[in-house]
Amino acid sequence: MNMIARAWSRALRSQFSGRILLLSLLPLALSVVLWGGLLWMYLQPLLDWLHALFADYGGFAASGSILSMLGLTMLKAMVVPIAAMLLLLPLMIVTSLLFMGVVAMPAIARHVARRQYPNLEARQGGSLLGSLGVNLFAMVVFIVLWLVSLPLYAVPPLALAAHALLWGWLTARVMGYDALAAHASVEERHELLRRHRGQLLAIGTLSGLAGALPGIAWIGGAVLSVVLFPLLAMLAIWLYIVIFLFTGLWFQYFCLEALAALRAESAG
Repeated sequence: MNMIARAWSRALRSQFSGRILLLSLLPLALSVVLWGGLLWMYLQPLLDWLHALFADYGGFAASGSILSMLGLTMLKAMVVPIAAMLLLLPLMIVTSLLFMGVVAMPAIARHVARRQYPNLEARQGGSLLGSLGVNLFAMVVFIVLWLVSLPLYAVPPLALAAHALLWGWLTARVMGYDALAAHASVEERHELLRRHRGQLLAIGTLSGLAGALPGIAWIGGAVLSVVLFPLLAMLAIWLYIVIFLFTGLWFQYFCLEALAALRAESAG
């Protein structure tokens, strides 16, 4: 726990440096361009398709009964927009993470290594293709598990717990690789990911609690107005980028400290 807390403290200090804040701009721009374009072209067709699906298969009656039991009758008119958001949210999360991993994590690794571990040898055990492979595999698994967990949104505390655990697995899988790609050898990376699996999952899960906030804000905004849908989507993307940036720093500090300790142990 000392390593987790120390890495968290260092990540928090680095989060507000000008260099790190600038790193968020390119992933944010890529995400906004991608999702702005997709929502502009396909949001209304998606809403129309979901409306027809609910109408054809009794979705309105079923969702109305569930909302009535939960005392949320006022949300009946918003069932289709909320369903659209729940379907789009995992895609927004994984694309934001993909842009972060490819664009920002290498720069974060250089920033952390230069500030805290200038003498740590870079053994280049990872690659851009390896990072893309890990990202794409994690993306597919995450989306499938997210869709399977959608019924849990009928019970918000369970949905929050599921979101945090899914985020924990996703970030541990992706950022664990990216944080060690430049400095660890292949053997060192495998050993560290095995040895610290629980701690990496804990960092990801703790970050996942914060990662639930953009989704809650986005879905909550739908209750106010469907017109705000695209604007709230852009806000959610920005929040995801900021949270992923901090999470990336947290993983980077933790992983490089663990790598330094492993090499000191081997040398001893």
